[in-house]
Amino acid sequence: MIDPHLYQLMIEQTRDYAVFFLDPDGRIMSWNLGAQRIKGYAAEEIIGRHFSVFYTRESVDSAWPQHELKIAAAEGRFEDEGWRVRKDGSRFWANVIITALRDENGRLLGFSKMTRDLSDRRMHEEALRQSEERFRLLIEGVTDYAIYMLDPEGGITSWNTGAQRIKGYSREEIIGSHVSRFYTPEDLEAGRPWEEIATARRTGRAEVEGWRVKKTGERFWARTVISSLHDSDGHLRGFAKVTQDLSERRHVQDLEKAAQNVNEFIATLAHELRNPLAPIRNAVHIMSQVPAGDPAQKAMRDTIDRQSAQLSRIVEDMIDIARITRGALAIERRRLDIADVVRHAVETSTPVIQAGGHSLEIDLAAEPTFVTGDLQRLAQVLSNILNNAARYTPAGGSIAVRARVEDGQAVVRVRDSGRGIEPEMIDRIFDMFVQGRAPLQRVGGGLGIGLALARRIAELHGGTVEAQSEGPGRGSEFTLRLSLAKPETVAEEATQRLAKKDHPPVARRILVVDDNADAAAMLDMLLRSLGHETRVAHDGSAALKVAQEFRPDIVLLDIGMPGLDGYEVARRLRGLMPNRRLRIVAVTGWGQDADRQRSREAGFDLHLVKPVGASELAQALNDRNGATLH
Repeated sequence: MIDPHLYQLMIEQTRDYAVFFLDPDGRIMSWNLGAQRIKGYAAEEIIGRHFSVFYTRESVDSAWPQHELKIAAAEGRFEDEGWRVRKDGSRFWANVIITALRDENGRLLGFSKMTRDLSDRRMHEEALRQSEERFRLLIEGVTDYAIYMLDPEGGITSWNTGAQRIKGYSREEIIGSHVSRFYTPEDLEAGRPWEEIATARRTGRAEVEGWRVKKTGERFWARTVISSLHDSDGHLRGFAKVTQDLSERRHVQDLEKAAQNVNEFIATLAHELRNPLAPIRNAVHIMSQVPAGDPAQKAMRDTIDRQSAQLSRIVEDMIDIARITRGALAIERRRLDIADVVRHAVETSTPVIQAGGHSLEIDLAAEPTFVTGDLQRLAQVLSNILNNAARYTPAGGSIAVRARVEDGQAVVRVRDSGRGIEPEMIDRIFDMFVQGRAPLQRVGGGLGIGLALARRIAELHGGTVEAQSEGPGRGSEFTLRLSLAKPETVAEEATQRLAKKDHPPVARRILVVDDNADAAAMLDMLLRSLGHETRVAHDGSAALKVAQEFRPDIVLLDIGMPGLDGYEVARRLRGLMPNRRLRIVAVTGWGQDADRQRSREAGFDLHLVKPVGASELAQALNDRNGATLH
């Protein structure tokens, strides 16, 4: 049994705890060294006083000391933490335990009270709390970055203001969701979210750039960093993820890239226009120097014809790009054999293929393979691919065209023995104004829009164009895929054949109006060679005067003329000849939708864009019904 005297000494000399006794009313009955050290009072100063002297004014006013004794008396024990006051008035954070003391009969004798100074711990906890609060406020205040936490499986556990601003979700909407919610369908299918988490788990960090999705479904270009978080024992507790919206930077980069592509396109366009212009001018000079019957005359005419056709092709490609961009490219849909498409394309591309000294192998299916589409446009797709093969294949190379039915589709493959395609260029070669390395053959070297046109025209037919290559020097293969046409009855095919029969040409009285004297003269000569009676005017006022005298059936009218422009001339012609069945056809370099709308409103029946081909002009002149076409 412990000596009571030793027990008394133990209590009195304990210095780390204030240990003292209270009577049933709360007056102090004993005092130890720890109490003196912690609270600052000597025994003779404090014994007999009420223990509420150690409490703050707020606690005394709320009768908190009496509450503590009441709970201790009722329950035998009371424990609390809170601010207490020393003799000098300074505060300290205390842990307090009050225990009720009763005799063998249960009579309350008083209370023992033990107080421990936890100020250092409190200061440390408060400093930690403030640090955490400052960090939280810092993270919350960041609006340019989405900063949030993930659990080890990728579930979202925190969300800052920047995350809400960038991604559009409130904290209540997103906490608990998986991080995969922000990824595109393509990335989800490829398993990107889980792949990035696995990388961060394995290496400690994953950094990527790519498209992400906002709450609205809008995409934005993001740079994301995922960092793994481990506790002191090395166990994975989750991930920190930081996302930055780089859409504006991406937009600037795209603009810079587009500007570079356009600059390169303009330089290429200038080169491509000079190529045919030079032989045309030389041919004209030679024709003026040799007699009319000299064989050189025919050779020069053939040169002019070929080179002007090349100029026309360049202009048509540019017009087609504009039409596709506006969604205005017209596709004539009819049933046709893919073999006819191949033959038309080969005929168009033969000069480029021959210029490179390439061999051409054509392998067509024995039976017709019918598709639904526009013969000229589909032939344009294949000729652009063939031209590309010819330009990027060293002299004396080989090109093969094979058409078959594969997996229920019409498939045309164009294979060459050329320089091949770098892996990073496989998709880019179908972008607008993009070329790979400089073509080997500069004959009709191209504007960098041929493959872009090919893919877009194929897509308008519900088809695809894809490229494959085993790498530089290994050649390449382009594949056109189209859906097969539905079978037609014999009667339907006969109806189509009848509809295709051309009507014999009819001689017309035609007024040509153009301020470009050369253009007007050439058009006049072409019309006279076709058996039409013509008159020519070079401005709007003259056109109105000639029209009243000549009484034409058709007026081929330029729009962009000085003085009275074509729109005003058309309106006045309608007023001068209200009862005459007069067809007014615009022959102009303006071909935008707004230009066609203005010509329609001014009274034009048809809008043709220069250069107008002979077949297109013949169709316009021989339209017996006088249909209004734009």
